[in-house]
Amino acid sequence: MAERTIKMPDIGEGIAEVELVAWHVKPGDTVAEDQVLADVMTDKATVEVPSPVAGRVTWIGGAVGTVFAVGAEIVKIETGADAVAAVKAGPPPAPVVPAPAPTPAPTPAPAPAPAPAAKTAAPAPPVAASTPAAAVATPTVAATASERPIASPSVRRRAWELGVDLAQVRASGTAGRVMHADLDAYAKAHPAAARGAAPPPLAPPHAPAVAPAPSGTPRDGVESIPIIGLRRKIALKMQEAKRRIPHFSYVEECDVTELEALRAALNARHAQARGRLTLLPFLMRAIAAAVVEHPDVNALFDDEKGVLARHAAVHIGIATQTDAGLMVPVVRHAEALDLWQAAAEVARLAAAARAGSVTRGELSGSTITITSLGPIGGIVTTPIINAPEVAIVGVNRIVERPTIRGGLVVPRQLMNLSSSFDHRVVDGHVAAQFVQALRRLLETPALLFVA
Repeated sequence: MAERTIKMPDIGEGIAEVELVAWHVKPGDTVAEDQVLADVMTDKATVEVPSPVAGRVTWIGGAVGTVFAVGAEIVKIETGADAVAAVKAGPPPAPVVPAPAPTPAPTPAPAPAPAPAAKTAAPAPPVAASTPAAAVATPTVAATASERPIASPSVRRRAWELGVDLAQVRASGTAGRVMHADLDAYAKAHPAAARGAAPPPLAPPHAPAVAPAPSGTPRDGVESIPIIGLRRKIALKMQEAKRRIPHFSYVEECDVTELEALRAALNARHAQARGRLTLLPFLMRAIAAAVVEHPDVNALFDDEKGVLARHAAVHIGIATQTDAGLMVPVVRHAEALDLWQAAAEVARLAAAARAGSVTRGELSGSTITITSLGPIGGIVTTPIINAPEVAIVGVNRIVERPTIRGGLVVPRQLMNLSSSFDHRVVDGHVAAQFVQALRRLLETPALLFVA
């Protein structure tokens, strides 16, 4: 008998430690080579840890939420001949339970002869009791009722969105792992199943553990929610940003009436062929133009070295809310994109973030960030800077309000920009000039298209 100790691999990019967010095995389980043992989270994304050997799990190194250093022991696997044979043999077959003998029905009392018209109705054919419903679509590699299908978090997320039971999907990956291509093939072969009833909505992370009580009835009880995984990473990043960066916020009102009229006209003419435009691509174009005259806000500050790195390229982070928490995928070289290219890239990255398939590279490298709560954006926000950036632009909701123009009260579409800056390297007047440049570009959208 031999035992192999599996250590946390070096994921690269200078990662020194990771957080365990999910186990896919437990002591006593048999695993195949390349089967996923656990999911761990870095500063950027979730990474799978596969098994380099086949055998039986004898020990796991900690509970979900444990932080492991690179090189730390996480799993021990027995790799003797018996353990490997158990892996090759697979799970034992389910016991065959003979069907109970049918209970003879009582002999009915003689019935009167049916009316002549009833003779034309043929009896319904009996349903064969020996044919299981699951035989209609049996996958080559299927999980038993007590076995969890092997799949990555992004595949599980897509299956949930499609309403597909992973146990029914033909697995083509190593050790019976369900791949994205397997989901695509299943959805194509079973369109009705893939488009079936939607799964129940995910409960909000802080949903009450009990149903609401009638008015006037006191409620007791405390629900303890571990802050782990992405939620912990967000908490630590926000805490570090507020602790190290002296924030100041600047809010300006923008009249976006002309911009909204232009957006509506472009959508009416080009939506079917090129896609619909939101406000976001216009704001991205405005930022790319404004930072040319105000380069200090499109920069990264290394406070340990005391160096401000101004960037010519405009890589805009888009704060995106997902079921797992807030992510910031990056639209690279926004200065080189037209409105529709920017809109398409934002849509692609947002979909990938919400499906859990966004890559680590797509979550890093931003030079300035946009954050928006859409129609619930409130009147004013004070966004937290996405360090090591030095500026973040917040978008509040658009509201139609009466405004005096030329001595007349007229309705206008008004919106506030709430932006925060790192006061160590961005002075107040620089921040104000930058936001005023954004306001001019948004209020006179023709300027967005003048070099």
